[in-house]
Amino acid sequence: MRKTDDFSSYISKFLGGSYDCVDRVSIRGCFPLGLTSGGMVTWWERLHPGVEISEQALRAMAADFGRRVQAYARQNAIPLERCEPGDREKHVRVEKARPEDPAFMGVFRIMVTRAPGLVWRVWRGKSGRPVVRRPKNWPLINHYHFHLVDREWGHVAIRMSGHPPFGLQINVNGHEWVQRQAAQQGVTTVKAQNCFVGGSQMEALSALAAQLDGDHGLAHLATLIDRWVYSACLCFGLALEEQKRSGFVYRYSCAQIEYSRNLLFKSGRRLDQIYQGLIERTRLLLDVPRLKTIFGRKNRPHYKRKGGGRLEKVIERSTYDLTVFKLHFGKLTLKMYDKGDRVLRIEVVVANTTELRCGKLLERLPGMLAKLEEMAVRFLAVVQAAHTSFLDAGLIEHLSRPSRRGTQRVAGVNLEKRRMRAVSEGVLALAAAPRGFTALELSRRIRQQQGRKLRAYNPRKAAYDLRKLRGKALIERIGKTRRYRLRRPGIRTLAGLYILHEKVIKPVLTGACRPKRGRPPKSIAPLDIHYTRLQKEMLATFQSLHLAA
Repeated sequence: MRKTDDFSSYISKFLGGSYDCVDRVSIRGCFPLGLTSGGMVTWWERLHPGVEISEQALRAMAADFGRRVQAYARQNAIPLERCEPGDREKHVRVEKARPEDPAFMGVFRIMVTRAPGLVWRVWRGKSGRPVVRRPKNWPLINHYHFHLVDREWGHVAIRMSGHPPFGLQINVNGHEWVQRQAAQQGVTTVKAQNCFVGGSQMEALSALAAQLDGDHGLAHLATLIDRWVYSACLCFGLALEEQKRSGFVYRYSCAQIEYSRNLLFKSGRRLDQIYQGLIERTRLLLDVPRLKTIFGRKNRPHYKRKGGGRLEKVIERSTYDLTVFKLHFGKLTLKMYDKGDRVLRIEVVVANTTELRCGKLLERLPGMLAKLEEMAVRFLAVVQAAHTSFLDAGLIEHLSRPSRRGTQRVAGVNLEKRRMRAVSEGVLALAAAPRGFTALELSRRIRQQQGRKLRAYNPRKAAYDLRKLRGKALIERIGKTRRYRLRRPGIRTLAGLYILHEKVIKPVLTGACRPKRGRPPKSIAPLDIHYTRLQKEMLATFQSLHLAA
């Protein structure tokens, strides 16, 4: 059962559907015996009984791997391309070379690149026996990229090292799996690049995408791996009989995962209004190291009722203004961006699964996906709370009063002071952190935001200020750890006070002191119109009170 979030519920009347989907998954495979020198010798004795391991024999296996791949490509008329290190366009060329026949299954392209890889060094010791050691710096060796089409997963990329122990990496896409399952079950789908858009049966797609979670998704991945790795890739280095005799079996772990929540709007114009307004409201509150806007030449295509629905050409990737809203927390990235003409995607990207702290083995994949979904829901809750902040009557007076933490008396939260305003800004910037934040992280964030103004702000002062916020129930401690997180009412309160100070008091007083002169501009934003009216009335109020501005 998918978890609902506050933001989707808040804009539910504008949505035509939504679905969650596992996007890209990168799986690494390693042979456990091949990672240690003793294990490497043991495996070699199983593979070649009575023959001593040598560096020449290992290099000969790598050369045989390359010759067999070339012979297989020639016999089956499969293009084999050698790419330069750091070539970023190879994936684009692979997508263009993808077979158009929907019934095609198997390898359709092979690429060879040079990248650092494990190559065992072997020499004879003083006793005359071979010594096997791993080098400190891995040399550049050939890696073979097998691009194939699977009947269930669509395009699958398998990268394998040509040297023993033949390390590999598998890249799959959950959207392609859902699309093929939908085609088998007769579910209507309209796909634009890597996203399902209008015209698709969203409820059925959401039910299919949910099958990738839990043990079902793990079973589908295991079936894919067993179907291709040993018989279509590893066979170039070891025959099936040699694999069985030497006990060569991979152990798999998750390297990278992407999980997305996709919201389909009924109107593209409504999506623009909500998303751009959301960015304008929250980018000053949340920590946004990168706000990237790509300006195109065309306007966003919009829904026309008179034309009988959306045009077919809209399914093609059109060029329009694209805004990417990113939050980085170490190896974790939270992104929000518009996809297609009416889809808003919220995506969680884990560049290194060790950041999840739940293990890396493939068997832990269900727990990883559950954590990613929880992160997406919490992120949307923070965005929605910051977007709809409010202030209660007498709140400022209540916050400035002292409070008690146990038997100790704690000072109040006085936002008129620069230090407490900086603390509130820092806490809001870290509100979307998946694992919360510590006093050390808060002090670093405040020094980064304020610069020279609060250069001497240290973790000890941050811990004292956090006690003040806990006394007002604005933040809470996570279990028995030393990490904290901002409570949802606290987000609304601090965001409301920050917006009141930055978006109301400061611009209105600044404009009232210095009224603008000259001809007004032809087009004025609605918010600027309100500012102009407030500034005029404020200036008149100052004159009535004989208050010099």
